[in-house]
Amino acid sequence: GGRQSHRGSFRSLRPSPLHDTMAAVDDAAVDTAAAAETPDDGAATTDASVAPGTKKTKQWFPLESNPQIMNNFIEKMGFPVDSYRFTDVFSTEEWALEMVPGPTLGVVFLYPIKEATEEFRAAEKARIETEGQVVDESVYYMKQTVGNACGTVGILHACGNIADRVAPKPGSYLETFFSTTKSMSPDEIAEYLNNDDSMDEKHAEASTTNEDGDAIDPSTIETDVNTHFVCFTEVNGCIYELDGRKASPINHGPSSPESLLSDACKVIKGFMERDEGEHRFTIVALAPAVED
Repeated sequence: GGRQSHRGSFRSLRPSPLHDTMAAVDDAAVDTAAAAETPDDGAATTDASVAPGTKKTKQWFPLESNPQIMNNFIEKMGFPVDSYRFTDVFSTEEWALEMVPGPTLGVVFLYPIKEATEEFRAAEKARIETEGQVVDESVYYMKQTVGNACGTVGILHACGNIADRVAPKPGSYLETFFSTTKSMSPDEIAEYLNNDDSMDEKHAEASTTNEDGDAIDPSTIETDVNTHFVCFTEVNGCIYELDGRKASPINHGPSSPESLLSDACKVIKGFMERDEGEHRFTIVALAPAVED
């Protein structure tokens, strides 16, 4: 699971004829509902936030969907935030996409897991099993077996699929992680992450620190959340949805670095349309760093 940003209000990404699509929602409407998941393969699972058919071996605090917190996190792991960094996407409308520097190399989306999303996931899985899909062998993809690790998994998906274009700093955690896991299967990467004590510490720090770098009392953090992070990335001309809960990457068709953000938002609009009246959606883009 992931946490909504606490920067004043939840953001509405729904289309509007006005530019005030960041409609305020009562701060008391915090994500506390637990999700009931039906696994992709019908096997039992112990947690809604982990890959179907797996058992949650441990649980982290959920990461907040906050670009500054995420940038602090990846910088400490060795990602060059002076080149690319996470930034807010305030709406799926064109005016908001034009505000984001390009080209975008990754999109991380937070949404609530509900009955409609699970019904769609099951139908999507059945369609792919019947029709098939092409997944480029160079897509970096991992399953999720750690509870509430979806924020970190989404970030690793975003950074891991652009390591050839935006390389982690030499000798950094990310360089070691990606060089060690790049030839592993999705399940093997999940197991590697599960056993990585160093990442336990890094995620714990990121999830219990605010955007100013001040510590958050862990006892105030809700762990049973029903919101979930997924990543969208472009690999060799196609956009892929990378979700550690699903059976595989999802190929959503042709794309490019120049069109990735708009292509991702087209898919995201589908999530929103399937959940009318819901406002707990956030989008951050991994975009070129610019001076404030």
